[in-house]
Order: sequence, then structure tokens, then C-alpha cells
Amino acid sequence: MLPARVFAVAPLALVMLALSGCSPWNCTDTTAERGKAGVRVQVVDTNGQPLGVTAAVVDWRLEPHPQVPSEGDRVHFRFRFDGANEYFDPAVDACAVDKERVALGCQTVYSSQAFGPADDPLTGDDWLAVEHPEQVAGVLLIPNDQSYDRRTCEEDIKDGGGMHPPEPPSKGDQLR
Repeated sequence: MLPARVFAVAPLALVMLALSGCSPWNCTDTTAERGKAGVRVQVVDTNGQPLGVTAAVVDWRLEPHPQVPSEGDRVHFRFRFDGANEYFDPAVDACAVDKERVALGCQTVYSSQAFGPADDPLTGDDWLAVEHPEQVAGVLLIPNDQSYDRRTCEEDIKDGGGMHPPEPPSKGDQLR
């Protein structure tokens, strides 16, 4: 049987370890590097490994959104995911870019959004609002899968941490 002193000192020792930065759970958050944007990309996990899914921009055009035509032109683009299914729903960031590949507006698109017309059920479409539509030179996809982001150390020191997808691109980011 252990003496009462051991039971009294043990919690204090754990508190001291935690305050010193030596926790029984060594939790670290890291962020994956953003992949090279393209019109057609192989979707990759946070370690840069291909997931067996290809995402592609089928086409794009400038036109008013039918629900808010008074707001002027937006970027209407069609995209396609090959290799995804109803059990695996990868997502990539889509960005309207200028001729220098500077992001003018971005958002995440999921493979589950690609349920297009019967003649091409793997396609979907979406809209990007940009401040200066006349500057749009194309729509690019970033290959990093954004569909799952594990909990951070701050949220869950025991089970959180690890590799996270890169931050979504912002207006003005230079895409490589």
C-alpha cells in the first residue's frame, strides 16, 4: 500500500510538469504546405499524398448571378471530381485569379456538390464574387483536401494536434 504522501504529492507533480511545458500529452499543431494550384489537380492529404481523386475546372465565365443580377458579373464556374464517391467527400479551394495568379476571390467546393445534369453527373457549378470581374484570367483549384481538419491542441490537448490543411487562400494571395 502506498503512503498517503505519494497520493498528496502526485497531483502537484502533474501540475508542475504541465506548467513547465512537459505534459504527459505532447501536443503539436502543424500546417501542411499549400500545393500548386491548377486547372486540374490531384487532391492530396495533409502529408501531400494523393487521395486518388482528381478535381478539375471544366469551364468558367463572367455573368450575373440569376438570384442577384443587380450586383453585376460574378465568376460562374463548373468543376468536376473524378474518384470521389458518397462515402468520401473531398474538398478543394477554388480561386478566381488574375493573369499573375493573384487570388481575387476563393471558396471551398466539395465533391458532393458535383451532381450535375444526367449527361455528366460528376460535375457541379458554383459562383465566386470578385471586386473587379474584368481582372479575372481564370479559375484555379488548390489540391489540398479541406474536407477534414482535426482538432487543434488548444481544443483538445489529449487527442488534438497533428497536421492540419493549409489555411484557405485569401484575396491578394499569390498562388504558385
